[in-house]
Amino acid sequence: MEQFLVYFYENKEMIFIITLSIFLGLEVISNVPSVLHTPLMSGANAISGVIIIGGIILLGSTDLTKFSLNMVLGILAVIFATLNVVGGFVVTDRMLEMFKKKKK
Repeated sequence: MEQFLVYFYENKEMIFIITLSIFLGLEVISNVPSVLHTPLMSGANAISGVIIIGGIILLGSTDLTKFSLNMVLGILAVIFATLNVVGGFVVTDRMLEMFKKKKK
């Protein structure tokens, strides 16, 4: 328990920023009209692409023979960001299909 408190005290600014960004993100996303949700999701693909690159860099700087927190966070970042990119492209493709003229 003492180690947790020391970790929390040493990283309190980062924990505060992450917590604040979670609440801010939830508030912003919940107030977005449904008409704008799909274009915003396709714009988020670029951000997820950057997260994939960051996860790969994080994995490249860790020793993969040892189990570490950096390795777990890097793997999770790559997996979740990849799922987000693929899902965003699927939604964007569906959105663009709505604007194509139907063939007879």
